[in-house]
Amino acid sequence: MPVADARTYPGRPFLAVSAAILRDDKILLVRRDRPPAQGLFSLPGGVVEIGETLEQAVEREVAEETGLRIDPVALAGFREVVDRDGNGRVRRHFVILCFAARWRDGEVILNDELSDSRWVDPAELTELPTTQGLPDIVALALARLRQPER
Repeated sequence: MPVADARTYPGRPFLAVSAAILRDDKILLVRRDRPPAQGLFSLPGGVVEIGETLEQAVEREVAEETGLRIDPVALAGFREVVDRDGNGRVRRHFVILCFAARWRDGEVILNDELSDSRWVDPAELTELPTTQGLPDIVALALARLRQPER
């Protein structure tokens, strides 16, 4: 049974991470090839595994989905995805912590969960079909990336 099926009708929310990756003033978007966000552009990421720190999880998930190596800089914010079926039962529930990150190296090689990728100027985000709140979380990430390092 695929992992995604084990996350359907969960007994608890799943903790996930994503990364707004900046490279040459562009953000990487990936198009999901599976529900619940099938066909929509989002940030690369996935579920945190037992024993991982959040930074380890975001580095691993980005590498698994895209082949890229990144440097997480700061937590940018969070999003919740609560997907209900026709009867109002919670089909999926994810709490996604989004990191502001910088591209370190590698070129995009998509895994089978994704159908497309694009390095996009942040001003172009509203022109694409994206997951809910994506332009806002990218704006928060960009603000974190522009803060002076401490």
